[in-house]
Amino acid sequence: MPPDPALQSDCAVESYPTSPRERTRWVEALRLQVPGKSQLDPLVPYAFMAEAEADGGGGKIPTATIFLTNRECPYRCLMCDLWRNTLDDRVPRGAIAGQIRHALARLPEFAGATAEFLARSQIKLYNAGSFFDPSAIPQEDYAEIAAAVAGFGRVVVECHPALVGQRTLRFQRLLAPRLEVAIGLETASPEALGRLNKRFTVEDFRTAAGRLQAAGIDLRVFLLLRPPFVAEGEGAAWLRRSIDLAFDCGGSTCCIIPLRHGNGAIERIAASGGLPPQRLRDLETAVEYGLGLRRGRVLADLWDIEQFYSCDCSPARAARLVEMNRVQRIKSPILCDRCRS
Repeated sequence: MPPDPALQSDCAVESYPTSPRERTRWVEALRLQVPGKSQLDPLVPYAFMAEAEADGGGGKIPTATIFLTNRECPYRCLMCDLWRNTLDDRVPRGAIAGQIRHALARLPEFAGATAEFLARSQIKLYNAGSFFDPSAIPQEDYAEIAAAVAGFGRVVVECHPALVGQRTLRFQRLLAPRLEVAIGLETASPEALGRLNKRFTVEDFRTAAGRLQAAGIDLRVFLLLRPPFVAEGEGAAWLRRSIDLAFDCGGSTCCIIPLRHGNGAIERIAASGGLPPQRLRDLETAVEYGLGLRRGRVLADLWDIEQFYSCDCSPARAARLVEMNRVQRIKSPILCDRCRS
């Protein structure tokens, strides 16, 4: 077999494929350079946890987060590594509801919780793809899934804009809790969004957001702190525009995520010099901007945040972000002579 040309190029940003099909092939080829898929049980979620999320008023929302095991997402986004915890085939009927029950029975905060506690709690059902992809989660299971989460006040699922439609409305009608859909917009830059291989446009995002708003479904938006293909000097401005767009489209929550390595493609982009630095100070600035708008919640994604430490002041900056997440107010800045901030 001849060498794959996707792996033979110098992989400078200028040589990144121009068509979606070529980009998909490039991303898939580079997956071979990182650890492959985990061995998963289709009847068990691959992870679950209890956490607390800021409610925007100084309190916390008890949250059960379940990472569902199911079929791999059909899209090949440049930065995604979630495929490593997916299956090649769709799970059997009843498996998703069973996974939810499995997780809740093993989370002490929610096993046997009172109706009052559950009513002020939320459950996140993240399936490493799109909840409303019929090739991932069987539509025939919607009623059983709705029954498994019936006591919660809110259910959060994730979905690609192209898959927000009639299946979303059908699931909403079956739910007792309020429905919230999370969409990975990543950036409002049309060029960068296209090159991330997300397979949707800014207008597609607007359309999906409008459908959710018309149906009374809440919108959560994921944004990248510094995506590839956005010039370093323009990154902050584009992130501000992205936050504005999320709120303009009815988003109630913006989650800002530093870009992490681990899927092969990002490592290759970084090696070419095409990955902007992911700095804590930039994350602070973005959160400050969003909170200053007072248009909705703004949350910094702080998972494994230590990998972005670059100065003695980094732990203090991370602690400040934790506090801003909690109280949804701008806190006193961290002053540091070493990093001049």
